[in-house]
Amino acid sequence: MGVALTRSAQWTAAGHGARTLETTPLNEAILEEIIMFVESFIYKHPQEANYVFVEPLEWKTNLDPPAFGSGYVVSETTVKSEEVDKNGQPLLFLSVPQIKIRSFGQLARMLYVAKNTKLKEAQACIEANRNPVAKILGLDYNMINEINEDSSELTILDEMSKDADPERESKMEVALLLKQLDLHLLNHSLNHISLEIRLNPRTVKNDIELLKRFSGKEEQTVLESIEYTSDYEFSNGCRAPPWRQIQGEICYVLVKPHDGETLCVTCSKEGVFLNGGKTEDEGEINYERKGEIYKDLITLLREKSAIFSENMSKQEVGFNEEEQKKKDRPNEAPKEEVAASCKASAASCRSALEKNRINLGRSQLTKRLEPSLNWKTTIDAKENKSSLRDTQEEKHGGRLEKSRSSISPGRVQLIRKNAEKIEEIISESSSESEEDEEPPEHRQEANADLPSEYWQIQKLVKYLKGGNQTATVIALCSMKDFNLAQETCQLAIRDVGGLEVLINLLETDEVKCKIGSLKILKEISHNPQIRRNIVDLGGLPIMVNTLDSPHKSLKCLAAETIANVAKFRRARQAVRRHGGITKLVALLDCGQHSAEPTQSSLYETRDVEVARCGALALWSCSKSYANKEAIRKAGGIPLLARLLKTSHEDMLIPVVGTLQECASEENYRVAIKAERIIENLVKNLNSENEQLQEHCAMAIYQCAEDEETRDLVRLHGGLKPLASLLSNTGNKERLAAVTGAIWKCSISKENVTKFREYGAIETLVGLLTDQPEEVLVNVVGALGECCQEHENRVIIRKCGGIQPLVNLLIGVNRALLVNVTKAVGACAVEPESMMIIDRLDGVRLLWSLLKSPHPDVKASAAWALCPCIQNAKDAGEMVRSFVGGLELVVNLLKSDNKEVLASVCATITNIAKDQENLAVITDHGVVPLLSKLANTNNDKLRCHLAEAISRCCMWGRNRVAFGEHKAVAPLVRYLKSNDTNVHRATAQALYQLSEDADNCITMHENGAVKLLLDMVGSPDQDLQEAAAGCISNIRRLALATEKARYT
Repeated sequence: MGVALTRSAQWTAAGHGARTLETTPLNEAILEEIIMFVESFIYKHPQEANYVFVEPLEWKTNLDPPAFGSGYVVSETTVKSEEVDKNGQPLLFLSVPQIKIRSFGQLARMLYVAKNTKLKEAQACIEANRNPVAKILGLDYNMINEINEDSSELTILDEMSKDADPERESKMEVALLLKQLDLHLLNHSLNHISLEIRLNPRTVKNDIELLKRFSGKEEQTVLESIEYTSDYEFSNGCRAPPWRQIQGEICYVLVKPHDGETLCVTCSKEGVFLNGGKTEDEGEINYERKGEIYKDLITLLREKSAIFSENMSKQEVGFNEEEQKKKDRPNEAPKEEVAASCKASAASCRSALEKNRINLGRSQLTKRLEPSLNWKTTIDAKENKSSLRDTQEEKHGGRLEKSRSSISPGRVQLIRKNAEKIEEIISESSSESEEDEEPPEHRQEANADLPSEYWQIQKLVKYLKGGNQTATVIALCSMKDFNLAQETCQLAIRDVGGLEVLINLLETDEVKCKIGSLKILKEISHNPQIRRNIVDLGGLPIMVNTLDSPHKSLKCLAAETIANVAKFRRARQAVRRHGGITKLVALLDCGQHSAEPTQSSLYETRDVEVARCGALALWSCSKSYANKEAIRKAGGIPLLARLLKTSHEDMLIPVVGTLQECASEENYRVAIKAERIIENLVKNLNSENEQLQEHCAMAIYQCAEDEETRDLVRLHGGLKPLASLLSNTGNKERLAAVTGAIWKCSISKENVTKFREYGAIETLVGLLTDQPEEVLVNVVGALGECCQEHENRVIIRKCGGIQPLVNLLIGVNRALLVNVTKAVGACAVEPESMMIIDRLDGVRLLWSLLKSPHPDVKASAAWALCPCIQNAKDAGEMVRSFVGGLELVVNLLKSDNKEVLASVCATITNIAKDQENLAVITDHGVVPLLSKLANTNNDKLRCHLAEAISRCCMWGRNRVAFGEHKAVAPLVRYLKSNDTNVHRATAQALYQLSEDADNCITMHENGAVKLLLDMVGSPDQDLQEAAAGCISNIRRLALATEKARYT
């Protein structure tokens, strides 16, 4: 942890006072990782959590003594933990404002007490304890680390075992855990830095100028206006004051979208974010960041303005063309110079490149990594040009590829509305491995101690370069005898130029040389760096051409190598662009001369192996949307469906894996139903092969979004094997796939009944503890669907499922929180379950989730609160007991998310049943906020908004206030909706509003009487009564007016 804090964390410059952590995304990410480590420590390592630090961690805290509960002795200004060390000293001692902590267990409990301020507490702790490892383990350990920073875990064990401390075992375990945390933080920081976007004044200026050209008062423009806050531009292109330029800030712009207030935006080198805006009195900018950092101005505006996002999609082709022209103009001359210089001296360019790469690799070991534009010098011109072209095609891929409109459930959900908006960089499905982040270049140190195999392989490569055909074959065979799975052997081939030779051999006419070369490339291409080098050297097009060979062995080896190489985005693009997808699909047609797929020719060994290798390569390639489309257009689905009927498990795994990846697309799900693939997927659930079971379950999970598919799974007997697979919890990947399939199948009530018969609900409740989040998300999602029926709610309560569900409400996983709030809300319908939820403080936890930054979590929590308020014994008092809770709910009416607004309106409807609470939310301004929402076309929001207005009319002069805020006329238009629920809620709201004479006049003027007359004959009794009551009030007012006129 000490190395990471020294090298990766970003500290303020040394000056007056102590150095502090800068407020940067990288530092926040490091602190969050440390917090997660400490919070989970008490559960993952309970014995080590009791280890007492050599010296306490001490810092100034903002925590108050009353925040500590049981387990602590609390006075007005001090807190002592009841847990003490062997000398009787408390492991936590707080004397406001100083706090001292001497164990990880107490650190975890302190973070739990801190709640929303845990990030500040962690920062204060790190700043006050610059070398926490020395305090935790003692100076001896710190000295060991200073002498040998690169010491391995074994070295630590050796050194720590010399310690005479009787508790050395715990100390050793803690030392190892801290060493692992240190490495994790360094890797996490490196990944964070590699993804960091660095803007420059020219890029920002180009974006703003282009947005100005597409701005105006017209409806089709993307913005109303965009302008700088300062007209003065410094020589470096920045418009920010010099003292802010030191912070990396470039300029400040005022943006007026069509559908919101003016935004004051800061553009900096790290990205773009909202600031505090201009002060009203002095007109100065409040520079403090008010939200998350976005990669550029376009991304921020897409997030903040729906109209900008919609109009931008219409203008995107023109916008991108203009942007590209601006980018290309200043770069034309340098590109020509680079091309000319590289043509003039290709060898020297390559040599310089190698030196740069090696030096970069060495510097990474001894120097803190910082993002810099100078890194560009380590990439050769060809690769740079290629990657730029790749990126441009992916970003503007809408010119070439169809739009994507499917949602991958339970994973990263991406929606493509039209062809212009496809951005293939993020359209890769979430099943993409971490290897999509291409690893940094790594080369062996020249003076490193290398094994003899390294030098032997280099000699063989020299024979490959200069030998004849026989010598080449012998050298290839000798090389194949080495352990090519060992990284040293792989890099030995690469470092001496062996990859170029092996790829060149693929272009010869000698089949034996090709086979030998491909066998070696197949083995070493498991290494991520080798994969990257093969693509850089143009190896993929040659392998794709080899797929046309009449020799089946060559086809197999080429396809398998492509399967290994196509693990990252650029490689998959290269396969597609060179026609590889079509050729790989053709390999699947191994029974093309057979009338029936069950004939022996299909299972002829070599044909089966060719098809298996083709499926393996397609599986790797199918992780991008464009490739999925290419497979479908090449006729891959019928061939995959035919191969699915084979009994060869080696064949089935890549076939089902490909289908599983492709099933995230709507087009594929339709084709899968048409080809009757579900039946075979269900059949293979009964296989003994765990990997095959996993992929079949995952494919069902993807397809079961569709109701017809869910019915097919049930009709083909797929629910019973899914339920039986729940009992085997050892294989977590398979368990996640199985629980996901059960979750999606549970959306149909008929399937839920079957799962109850098979005892799956009790098993799911047992999986609510001690499982990874991937499994928990699916388990809770399945229980949430099952809880919609009374019998299942009773089963969950009797099995003790309420408590683990409530415990999950304190998590941070977004998908898990959405599912668990739905499940808790469904359980709260039962009064007995509601009592348990209330006793476990579940309602307070749900209420706290209304503060979540994620709209879907807020909405799900608000929906869950509705049954909780309805079924609580003393709901009014319970709601009032949450300090600031009512104000929080009312303020959520300012949200832009329709689902959040609908759920909050439903919550307000239930809160307003208590007169005292209704008075409080009225004081918080609920009437004008509800009135502001009245002009909506969303029927779901209309229904709950009308119900909320109806309830709120029952206090004071709220009826009059709704009329004054122009809420009546829009409500009358709700009666033209096709939704009966909207009619009923609106009629009830109008009935309450019609108690005010002015509202009656407004209703009459807007034609409410005619619409209400039609609803008096409705079969819905509540709608009848509300419509008749409203007409009665309007008529009564009219009669009174007539009477007054004639008297």
